[in-house]
Amino acid sequence: MTAKSREVTLFLIEDDDIDAMSITRAFKKMFIGNEMIRATDGLEGLEMLRSGAIPSPYIILLDLQMPRLNGLEFLAEIRQDPELAKSIVFVLTTSKSDEDMTASYQKNIAGYFVKEEVGEGFLDIVAMLEGYWKIVHFPEDKTN
Repeated sequence: MTAKSREVTLFLIEDDDIDAMSITRAFKKMFIGNEMIRATDGLEGLEMLRSGAIPSPYIILLDLQMPRLNGLEFLAEIRQDPELAKSIVFVLTTSKSDEDMTASYQKNIAGYFVKEEVGEGFLDIVAMLEGYWKIVHFPEDKTN
């Protein structure tokens, strides 16, 4: 199977159950059946990635405001880890802070979305993500 034809796993790192349900519902509404795996904070997300529990290729949807290991701390950890450094991450957060946005982009995120600003427009984000993984080529995973 080529990298192009492999199914992309969506890895949601989100501590808020209602936000997680809304995100999952939006993907279902757009008839996107990609596997979605959830971690409830950055520490759990990091452990899942390092243990191999997240099938490759994957895209991370990351909240910033979380307990134990917040989104910026999570980004710092994965960017320092040679096995995870090239992970594709989209931030999906309530923070409108320029500092958070700048810090996130400095850690090579693919995009930054503010939850409350997207509202009904969240379906546009979902459609953009679907288009992204349909046209982007991912390298072969040499670990499996």
